[in-house]
Amino acid sequence: MNSQKMINAFDPKAAQGLNQAERSMIERRQKLLGPAYRLFYQHPVHLVRGEGAWMFDAEGNRFLDCYNNVASVGHAHPHVVEAIAKQAATLNTHTRYLHDTVLDYAEALLATFPAELGHVMFTCTGSEANDLALRIARAQTGGTGVVVTELAYHGVTASLAELSPSLGEGVPLGRDIRTVAAPDLYRYGPEMPAKFAADIRAAFADMARHGIKPAALLVDTMFTSDGVFPDPAGFLAGAADAAREAGALFIADEVQPGFGRTGQMWGFGRHGVVPDMVSLGKPMGNGHPVAGLVLKPEVMERFGSAARYFNTFGGNPVSAAAGMAVLQVIQREGLVENAGKIGAHLLAGLRRLAEKHAIIGDVRGAGLSVGVEMVTDRAAKTPATAETTRIVNELREKRLLISASGPGANILKIRPPLCFSATQADMLVQALDEVLAAL
Repeated sequence: MNSQKMINAFDPKAAQGLNQAERSMIERRQKLLGPAYRLFYQHPVHLVRGEGAWMFDAEGNRFLDCYNNVASVGHAHPHVVEAIAKQAATLNTHTRYLHDTVLDYAEALLATFPAELGHVMFTCTGSEANDLALRIARAQTGGTGVVVTELAYHGVTASLAELSPSLGEGVPLGRDIRTVAAPDLYRYGPEMPAKFAADIRAAFADMARHGIKPAALLVDTMFTSDGVFPDPAGFLAGAADAAREAGALFIADEVQPGFGRTGQMWGFGRHGVVPDMVSLGKPMGNGHPVAGLVLKPEVMERFGSAARYFNTFGGNPVSAAAGMAVLQVIQREGLVENAGKIGAHLLAGLRRLAEKHAIIGDVRGAGLSVGVEMVTDRAAKTPATAETTRIVNELREKRLLISASGPGANILKIRPPLCFSATQADMLVQALDEVLAAL
């Protein structure tokens, strides 16, 4: 994969194939927003409305959203919309005033975590949450070194961009950052858990050799940008042990896996490990910008005694109301259980396709976080990069939206809203079958 190129990005050179209205909108966007922004798909989608797992374009065409983990409980969920509107019409201010809503939400949120994780700090974005986690880890350990995976994405702030290799070579890694290979069970087999822990130990040892004191191991607990690697359940415990042996903290980035996506409330729950800190983001407010950091009280001691934390909008009453509403919907509508049930149904359907289409090398996932690895040679496991691009774009033309990930840009990345149904899962499997048959 060209490290300068975003996976599944629109190529402006292809704009001549679009209609005049689409070309005009793209030109306007480029003029106003600048060159750093990217669009998805060879034929970008102009969306104007969403409902549940469906989104609608400007012409009223219906698209099945099999990708958007931001609207976690479904687009425009009425309970969330009502909570946001009601609070916005009442009061919105910062966290230096007493307010019940943020405290009620903090109690409800912490109740979903292991008892050891007793504090929550609110931010607006997952990037801010991970940035805060780094500050706290470095204060607590006295170190600066961080280990991440080779194609990780953890945020867009200056400190997070330098430990997000997925942003490409145009964004250099920091001096104190070390990368390790993703925990790829498909390629490394049963030795993967031991290899992953050994790689982490080696990375921290290399830091020490260069005079860098360790601070943290930071991982997305589903390794979403690396290609979706959930199995075997439990392997992250060895990785956490390796970090703690080096004097580093273990930070679980739950921005993508969290809030029920894996069929458990938290992705780290599959591994029998309690992180030192857990960062939260995208699905927390169903599209409203609310995020946070959950952590062990003892991890906060040094940072909290020496520095104050304040975020004008982090934890404001409207954000807290949005977060509480999302949590209520997840619990009342059984969406964690639905993710597990429908995810298993979807994986079974995709594995049936693998028996039919040799291009599918591996199907893996937990709940509604699914990766389908496309290969040109099953024995050699050669990435089918060009074919994957075609598959993603052919599905878009059928009005089903997914994307891709992995170092070879050859892994179909599927992560629909948690309200996804068996019927919708079957629609995706059928459409993918048709696309693969036409390759």
